[in-house]
Amino acid sequence: MTRNNESLISDRARLLGPKLPTFYEEPVHIVKGEGVWLWDADGRKYLDCYNNVPHVGHCNPRVVEAIHRQASTLNTHTRYLHDGILDYIERLTGTMDASLNTAVLTCTGSEANDIALRMAEAVTGKRGIVATDATYHGNTALVSQLSRSNIPSAGFGLDRFFRFVPAPDSYRNTDPDGSNFADAVTTKIEELKASGIGFAALVVCPYFLNEGFPNHRDGWLKPVAETVRKEGGILICDEVQSGFGRTGTHFWAHQKMGVVPDVLTLGKPMANGHPVGGVVTNAETMKVFRSGFRYFNTFGGNPVSCAAAMAVLEEMDDKKLMANANRVGEYARGRLEAIRQKYDCIGDVRGSGLIFGAELVLDRESRKPASAFTDRLVNAMRHRGIILSRLGRGKNTLKIRPPMPFTVHNADLLFDTLDEVLAETPLIQ
Repeated sequence: MTRNNESLISDRARLLGPKLPTFYEEPVHIVKGEGVWLWDADGRKYLDCYNNVPHVGHCNPRVVEAIHRQASTLNTHTRYLHDGILDYIERLTGTMDASLNTAVLTCTGSEANDIALRMAEAVTGKRGIVATDATYHGNTALVSQLSRSNIPSAGFGLDRFFRFVPAPDSYRNTDPDGSNFADAVTTKIEELKASGIGFAALVVCPYFLNEGFPNHRDGWLKPVAETVRKEGGILICDEVQSGFGRTGTHFWAHQKMGVVPDVLTLGKPMANGHPVGGVVTNAETMKVFRSGFRYFNTFGGNPVSCAAAMAVLEEMDDKKLMANANRVGEYARGRLEAIRQKYDCIGDVRGSGLIFGAELVLDRESRKPASAFTDRLVNAMRHRGIILSRLGRGKNTLKIRPPMPFTVHNADLLFDTLDEVLAETPLIQ
């Protein structure tokens, strides 16, 4: 059955339930993808400047072939022996510190973060968790409590185990060495201890993507990592968005921020859209977790998923996509900075590699978020064939996070269009 957009929207509500979110005021009906491009049902072509799930490009031939080849041979679960999961984990952990040498594979990042929180309890015997107040880490009953951007109405009383610190904001509140952030975390740890709950872990995206990816110098997380360990907790780094070379300078954002996490969680980009997530940790933590919790995932780590995930790593190496991210990202931020000089609504330019964007403000003196204007701008860009989004506490930071094969030519199209749209879009309160 072929539906028009009106029918698609009404049938979604009827068959999938009300309030199912879509992007844009006028949702896009995407029917095809290739590389950094998407096509809608009318044949219109869009430059994808947003989706990190197709990490090595939409419908990447190497990944498609790996899925086809393995699905044509065997797919089963990990209670049968197969080489694929072992080969993949060895290659994956080979990109990390030697202490991070064992893993659990899941189907989603939400599952991965759920396991990470249970690992924290297993290791520390405590349940208190600290996170930032403008983050997102998934949607299981437990993990959803971390996400201040989407507070669940039914949390089974789990909210009492969580405390939140203000998200870093390099534009308004300078913290050059991360010590203020560490002090804020210490305050919440003391609250958890005073409550009798105790402290188990700090959970952060090491590049703070959902918080608006503030500009921090390399090594910025060192003070808070020291605080967490001094207080008897573990550091959990959620690299679902920031990992796999996206920052351009390091394969993992935690490396850029100068820390080795006790637990690392992964998700969406691992297999280019095939549902794979993962938890990486050290052998001792894994032993304690396996001894205290029975965990099995029927689909996690299946041969087809592992083949897809391995193909992503191979493509990263073969096409030198991390180096490409670094080169194109530097060029893109330069173009964006030039645009900032023309438009006062752009308060700050930030990013690293193929994570870049700008915070939009009503005026540079007050730095008040231009939230409604940012939404209007994102929708205008969609109508001009550019797919991007917005995020941050004020939902006023342009989120530009394209697939890794993104080129300088693609960046020129993006910023030529942004320049034109800014010129014709009035700033609104």
